[in-house]
Amino acid sequence: MKIYYYTFGCKVNQYETEHIREKFEQEGHETVRDIASANVCVINSCTVTEQADQKCLQMLRRIRKTSPRAVTVLAGCFPQAFREKAEGLAECDIIVGTENKGSIPELTDRFMKTGERIISISEHTKGEKIDSMTNKCSGEKTRSYIKIQDGCDCYCTYCIIPYARGHVRSKPLKDVVSEAEQNIAAGHKELILTGINLCFYGKDLPERPTLTDVIESICSLKGEFRVRLGSIEPEMILEDDIKRLAELDKLCPHFHLSLQSGSDSILKAMNRRYDSAEYTALCKLLREYFPNCAITTDIMVGFPGEDDKAFEESLSFAEEIAFADAHIFPYSRRAGTKANDMPNQVPQHIKHERAKRMSEVCTKTKAEYLSSCVGKVFDVLFERETEAEWHSGHAPNYVMIKVHRDNSEETWRRRIRKVRVISTDGEFCYGEIVR
Repeated sequence: MKIYYYTFGCKVNQYETEHIREKFEQEGHETVRDIASANVCVINSCTVTEQADQKCLQMLRRIRKTSPRAVTVLAGCFPQAFREKAEGLAECDIIVGTENKGSIPELTDRFMKTGERIISISEHTKGEKIDSMTNKCSGEKTRSYIKIQDGCDCYCTYCIIPYARGHVRSKPLKDVVSEAEQNIAAGHKELILTGINLCFYGKDLPERPTLTDVIESICSLKGEFRVRLGSIEPEMILEDDIKRLAELDKLCPHFHLSLQSGSDSILKAMNRRYDSAEYTALCKLLREYFPNCAITTDIMVGFPGEDDKAFEESLSFAEEIAFADAHIFPYSRRAGTKANDMPNQVPQHIKHERAKRMSEVCTKTKAEYLSSCVGKVFDVLFERETEAEWHSGHAPNYVMIKVHRDNSEETWRRRIRKVRVISTDGEFCYGEIVR
C-alpha cells in the first residue's frame, strides 16, 4: 500500500508520525507525498488552538475530495481531547487518540478486511506508563528527535494539552540511551530531546532520574554528534543542574525557555509557576555558565485581563532579557480551558497590534544577538542543501549560518565544519570556512 502522512503541531507529533511511518514500512508499505496516489492517509492532529482544529478539518476534506477511496486515519490530540466532535466526522474511517499510535497499521489492516469504522481512544489515567515507541530513524536525516517524556500536570489556564496528553510519564533511561545509540549509529549528527514537559522527566519512574541525568548519559556516548534540548519550563532548572550541564561539550548552548508573559499579574492568571524575577535569575545563571548562549522563547499577547500596563511590562521584559529569537502569538480562546471563560477578553485588533509591537522588539534583540556572533568561530552542522548559492547549517546556538557555495553540485550535508562568522543581515549569519 501507499501511505500519505500529514503532521500538525509539535515536535512530539513529528516523532510519533515517524514511528507510525516506520511501522508501516516494516510491513512493506510505501510512503508517498501525493494524496491522490495514496491508499491510506494518516493525519496526526494538534488541538492546541481552535485554529489547529480547523486546519485539521480542512485537510480531512481535502483528502476526501482528492482521494475519496483512501482509508483516512485521524490520530492524536484532537480526537483525544474532543472525542465526540471527532467521532462525528464522516471523513474519518479510523480514529485513534494520543496512545497506541503504533497500532495504526494493524487497525488499517482490520478496517480493510471488515469495512467497519474503528474508534480507538483510551482515556488517560494516573499512573499509566508511557507508550513504548522508539524510532530507528532514517539514515538520510542529519538531525533526529528522541521523545523521552509525555504528558503534563501543570494545567496552565489557557492550555488544553493536559487533557489531550494525560499525566506526566517518562521513557526509562536505558531505553532513551539505547535509542540515542541507534541514532548515532545511523549517522545522525544532532539528537534533539523532546517531550510535552521535558523538565518533569523521571518524576514517575522508580529510580527518579532527571533530565540532567538523561543529558549526561547521552553526552557520554562515543561519536561525532551533539545534543539539543527542546522547550523547557523555567521553574524546573536549578543551578546545580546548570553546573553539571556546563561540563558537557556535546550539549548545545541553546535554551528555549517558555515565557508566555513578562507581567507577573498575567503569569499568575495563566497559572505559570514562576515570576519575572525568577525567570531573570535563570537567564543570568545560564549566561554565566554558558557565555553567549542563545535564549529563545514563546510569548503570548492579549491574554484575558492583559491591560495596557501589563502588556507594557511584558514588552519591557522581553527587551530586557534580549532574546536571541522568539515566537510571538496572540492568545486564542480554547474551549475546555479556564481562560476561555475568564472576563476581560482582549479584542482581536488589540491582540494583533500587540503582537506586532512585541515582534518588533524581538526582531531587534535577535539582530543584536546575531551581531554578537560576528567574529566568532562555530562548529556548523550543514543540513539539506536547498539553495544553489549557499551551504546552510546551524551552529550549536541554533543560529543559521550560510557559507558561499562555489560548486552547486558539491554537498556538505551531514558534515560539521568550523566557520567564522563575518557578517549578519539580522535574520541569518554569513561565514567562511576556517582552513
